Amino acid sequence: MSNLRTTVSQTVSTLAEALSGGPFSSKPDGATFTDPYHPFRSEALMQEYLAFYDARAMRWPIASEERLVETTSGTTFLRVQGPPDRPPLVLLPGDSENSLAWIPIIATLSETYRTYALDHIYDCGRSTYRRRMGRAADLTQWLDEVLKALELNKPHLMGHSFGGWQAALYARDYPDALVSLILLSPAATILPPSMGLLARAILHGLLPIRAYTKYYMYWYDPVGAGDNQTRPMIDELIEDAMLARRCFKRRNLILPSVLSDDDWQCIKAPTLFLVGANEMTYPAEEAIAKLHRIAPEIQTAIATGADHHLTIVKPHWLTDKVLGFLSDQEVAKQSAS
Repeated sequence: MSNLRTTVSQTVSTLAEALSGGPFSSKPDGATFTDPYHPFRSEALMQEYLAFYDARAMRWPIASEERLVETTSGTTFLRVQGPPDRPPLVLLPGDSENSLAWIPIIATLSETYRTYALDHIYDCGRSTYRRRMGRAADLTQWLDEVLKALELNKPHLMGHSFGGWQAALYARDYPDALVSLILLSPAATILPPSMGLLARAILHGLLPIRAYTKYYMYWYDPVGAGDNQTRPMIDELIEDAMLARRCFKRRNLILPSVLSDDDWQCIKAPTLFLVGANEMTYPAEEAIAKLHRIAPEIQTAIATGADHHLTIVKPHWLTDKVLGFLSDQEVAKQSAS
């Protein structure tokens, strides 16, 4: 069943995005990297999306420094905050998200860490790619170049969803580069997506309309959508997704994959795996059980009453777990030095 689920996942995801005309596609737009409005479809659409983005950014809760970092893949936008003398913590957002995804917890994390919240080079935000990217290795190379440009020596790395998958790949490919690794509901990575998710995902790709996008997101984030306090944040994700479909050029689809047992053994950095009990990507208990079997040294926890977006529905639980883990790793690092 697992192999079948993986094969179906790859097939339907590629088909859905190729037909949708959305920001990710197996048939990307032509290589027009020199357009002054790249990676957007037009100047007007660039202005429309960035106005929405900048309005969200007004809610960034603490003082931060906005930086641009040049790599061979293009220009990366990031936000830096927290005490300069504190250990660095790099944050990777999920698919179709950006640095603003960390708004609910960035202030707490930045009290004791120097945080670096990235807009992914090949996604929706203020970063600008300058070459076509189609392999997982392109993503890890980009991240390594960013960390080197920032002169971050062995930072902590935390990623959510697609960013969690990328963070796991980076820890695998660069085993000596990190102090620790934190995975928040990583896409695939440990198990293939559920059949229920795959069926809805292909319809989401085939029906790029607001009504279905809302249905899909409310199904995917049942806890966040079901609470009056958090529902506006889920609705904002829907608005962002709809706007991104219209405004950004299509890009190559890079599918998250399941790491092999050997891949997990290559990850040397102490790792924390956090997932919500109502995670729709894969069964949370099954994911934890597999990790305990193949990589028992990895610390794990399941958040009751939580779905995919832990930052939205369980921010206090999440920061307690993350900061406790990071503190332990800093103590261990000092003891070893």
